[in-house]
Amino acid sequence: MTTSAALSLRAAVFARLSSDAALGGLLGGAKIHDEPPRAAVPPYIALGPMTTRDVSGDLAPAVEHELALELWSREGGLAEALKAADRVVRLLDGAELTLDGHRLASLAWRFTAADRATNAGFRRAEIAFRAVTEPLD
Repeated sequence: MTTSAALSLRAAVFARLSSDAALGGLLGGAKIHDEPPRAAVPPYIALGPMTTRDVSGDLAPAVEHELALELWSREGGLAEALKAADRVVRLLDGAELTLDGHRLASLAWRFTAADRATNAGFRRAEIAFRAVTEPLD
């Protein structure tokens, strides 16, 4: 049984981000979470919302994914969040990730949006990507 394309993509993104020493330096460790622990202290990255849709053509099956990553940082301006967000974009935009049961046809950065999460006193950056996967058969 193969893993769904969405789960396989999330696992590959998680592995890529978790293994990067430069990103770990910016976050104070490999603080990448599918769901952040309740006591998680920023900075950290959480795998965010994902939308998946069938974009198969006449000749080949394909799935399009819109994936968001949420980067949380401490007070004091957006610099910490934006530095880490830039590293994430450099790691993932155009990356050739290995997926379980699927081939990653493309992975492209769409946008980064950063703001102040005033209710918690933290800063937040959303980093959005578009990916297309194909089953390996």
